[in-house]
Amino acid sequence: QVQLVESGGGLVQAGGSLRLSCAASGRTISSYRMGWFRQAPGKEREFVASTFGITYYADSVKGRFTISRDNAKNTVYLQMNSLKAEDTAVYYCVASGARVGPYEYWGQGTQVTVSS
Repeated sequence: QVQLVESGGGLVQAGGSLRLSCAASGRTISSYRMGWFRQAPGKEREFVASTFGITYYADSVKGRFTISRDNAKNTVYLQMNSLKAEDTAVYYCVASGARVGPYEYWGQGTQVTVSS
């Protein structure tokens, strides 16, 4: 079992930056595929970014967001720059022990609100 706890969300003005953190416990994440999803009000949950040797980004965040991991700290980060109002959402950290397929582990989410 992997437990995930996100932090770092908050209120920021458009154009600003935030860094989300995801602290994992229960297992070391070095062998896990890690990622971030988000869900805006009234919308479906969507993929944001993932890392497992190779990083992937949703087109909507490419060039603005950066996912990184510190295996020694068992933590994953999401650096978000040039934030837009449409980035407003609850952001979820996810983990999977498999290279492909759905993520088995989800955090409780952290709210990011971007004011325009």
